[in-house]
Amino acid sequence: MLQFFPPLLAAALNALVAGVRDPQQLAELAQGKAKAKREALAVALTGQFDEHHAYLLNRLLEAIDRTQAQLDDLTGRIEAALADLAEPDGVEAGKEGDLTPQERLDEIPGIGPATAQVILAEIGLDMAIFPTAGHLVSRAKFSPRTMQSAGRNLPGGIGQGNPWLRAALGEAAMAAARTDTFLGARYKRLVKRRGHGKALVAVARSMLVIVWHLLSDPDARFHDLGSDYHLRVLDSAARTRGLVRQSRLSATR
Repeated sequence: MLQFFPPLLAAALNALVAGVRDPQQLAELAQGKAKAKREALAVALTGQFDEHHAYLLNRLLEAIDRTQAQLDDLTGRIEAALADLAEPDGVEAGKEGDLTPQERLDEIPGIGPATAQVILAEIGLDMAIFPTAGHLVSRAKFSPRTMQSAGRNLPGGIGQGNPWLRAALGEAAMAAARTDTFLGARYKRLVKRRGHGKALVAVARSMLVIVWHLLSDPDARFHDLGSDYHLRVLDSAARTRGLVRQSRLSATR
C-alpha cells in the first residue's frame, strides 16, 4: 500500500488510519533529512482529522490498492503476450540471452517499457510489410504532406494516423527532447526555426525510423550517435561544401 507516496506521507497516512492523532507522534515518523524539520512537521500535521476522515481515507487507500492490483494483472498479461509473440516468417529466432524486441526498443532515449509495448502492439514485429523505414513513417502519418494550390506547393501537415501510436511517440519525443543525446540535439536544432510542435514531430519520425531498423534486424542494437553528431558530421560536411563552392567561384573570377 502507498508504494507511490513519499515515505513520510505514507507512514503518516497509515498512522492516521490506525488512529494516531497526536501531531508530535506523527512528526516522529520522519526519516532521513526530514528529522531536522520535526517541529515544522508537527505544525503541518495539526488539524481537525477525526474518525470519519480516517474512514474515508481508508476507503481511498483501498481503492488505490485495487486499481494497482488490476494494473499489475494487465501488465502481466501484456508482458506474457509479448513474450509469446512468434518471430516473423523468415526471421531466425533470437539466441538464448538476447534482448527481446521490447527491451531493444526500451534502449531508445525517451522510450520506456510501456511505450515500447504500445509501439509493438500498434505496428507489430513483422517489418516485411514495410519495405523501408519511409513506408512505416508514411503509414503512421509522420511524413509531412505537400498540398498544391494555384500552382504553389504548400505544407499540408502530417495527417491523423493511428491515435495510440501517435500519442505514444509524442510522449516519447517530449522525453527524448530533454536528453543529452542525438534525438535531444535534433529537437534543439529544429525548435529554433520550426517551433515546438514540428520539432517534436521530427524527433518522433526519427524514433520511428530507429524502431524500423531495430525490428527489421533481430541482431541490431541501438547506439546513440551523440549530442554532438551534427557538429561532428553534418556541420563539418556543410562547411566543406561551402569552402569548395567558394574556391570554385574564386577560380572562375
